[in-house]
Parts: sequence; structure tokens; C-alpha cells
Amino acid sequence: MKPDSGARYWLVLALIGVIGGFLSGLFGVGGGIVMVPLLVGLAQMDQRRAAATSLVAIVPASAVGATTYFLNGQVDLVAAGFIVIGAVVGAVIGTRLLRRIPLVWLRWMFIGLLVVVAARLLLVPPIRGEALEFSWYIAIGYVVLGLFMGIASGLFGIGGGVIAVPGLIALFGASDLIAKGTSLLVMLPTGIVGTVGNIRGRLVDLRAGLVVGLAATLVSAPGVALALVIPPRLSGILFAGLLILAVVQLSIKAVRAQRRPKPSAS
Repeated sequence: MKPDSGARYWLVLALIGVIGGFLSGLFGVGGGIVMVPLLVGLAQMDQRRAAATSLVAIVPASAVGATTYFLNGQVDLVAAGFIVIGAVVGAVIGTRLLRRIPLVWLRWMFIGLLVVVAARLLLVPPIRGEALEFSWYIAIGYVVLGLFMGIASGLFGIGGGVIAVPGLIALFGASDLIAKGTSLLVMLPTGIVGTVGNIRGRLVDLRAGLVVGLAATLVSAPGVALALVIPPRLSGILFAGLLILAVVQLSIKAVRAQRRPKPSAS
């Protein structure tokens, strides 16, 4: 399907936004992990354009989701502030490393980490109602978590929520709801910065991004509403399923990258 396919093309974009936006609210992720492959497969965008379009859509969807979580008392503003510091620095490091180091082993190590996190979520359900503690070493931990998020984002194109939510739950003992709300808040500034850079690089189809974003925004709050009522055990199982989806996507990319013929030295 090409962008000039008329109404059907825009309906497909809206459907992709609905799917991504609902998952954004439900899991506290940007939704790009689902939207990017759908934009490639259904809207026939190339990978780079799909990622840029997804990032445009993530910004309004994350804003609505974060606001809904905040109004329900499920956002830690202090934690979000420190995580953002690390994420911004990490994104710069990740994009530079992308041009300088071989990614084969690093990519498989990251995939292994996601598998371990998914297994933990399946075996140890999050405890709802737990508040995040704060001290100087916890603050450093938040920055390190953000740093890892940013590096992973720059290297692998993975949204911050896939790292932030399980990281806050497993490492800091946060409630799954606080982890999701805080994750969505963190994605706002990082998404805006990334979108501005993509616009400058002329990688964004703003009309397509706005259609996906509008649809995502409309269903983000219902996704949050469902997250607030489902049991923590079910929440952990569903999020583990989302991580497995990420593992499959990254594994396919890793295998394809290893199969590409290396340029001959001249």
C-alpha cells in the first residue's frame, strides 16, 4: 500500500494508532514496538520513516497516558526527572556507538536481558501500592536506568518503556502502575527531542504521524483505565508477553543483520 492509496491508507494509519495507543496506556510503553512493524508491514513505510512516524504519534499518546496516571496518583515526578537526565545522555551515547562498534554480541546480550526480565515478571508478580523510596543512591540508580534506556534506544530503536517499566519494578520495587505512569512521563521529553531531530532531518511524514497520533491519543486513556483495574499478576503476564514480542522482533533483525554480506575491503 502506498501513501497515495487514498482513504484506505489513512484508515490503516488510524488502526495502527489505535493499537499502539491502547498498548501505550495499558503497559506504559510508547507503543512504537508495535506501531513500527505495523507501519512497515501494512503502510509499506521503510524502517526509518516508520520509526520517525511512530515517534510523532508517541508524544501525544504518552501525554494523555501520563496525565491519566498522574490524576490517579500513579506517577513519581522525582524519579521521572532523574531518569530523563540519564535517558537524554544515553541517547546521545547510543547514537554515537551505533556508528563505531559491532552490534552482534551487544544485540544478543540485550535480547537475553529482555528474556530474563520477562521470566521474572512471569515468576514474581509486581506488588501494587508500593511507593518509590528516595535517597542519593536511589537517585543515581534512576540516572543509570535512564542512561541504559537511552543507549538501548539509540542502538536498537527500542522505546524507553520496555526498559523503564520492568526496571522500576524489578530494581526499585515500584508498583506496576507507578512504573507505567512514570515511564510515560519520561517518554514525553525524549519523544519531543527525537521528533524535532527527525523533522530537521526530513525523516517525518507529519500528516501520517498526526493521523496515527490522534488515533493513539483517543484510546490511550481507556488503556490506562484497564491497567488500573486488572490484577498485578495478569499485568505482569501481559507485559512479559509484550517483552517476548520485542525479543522476537530484535532476534529477527539480529539474524538478518548477520546474514547481510560484509563489504569487501578495497
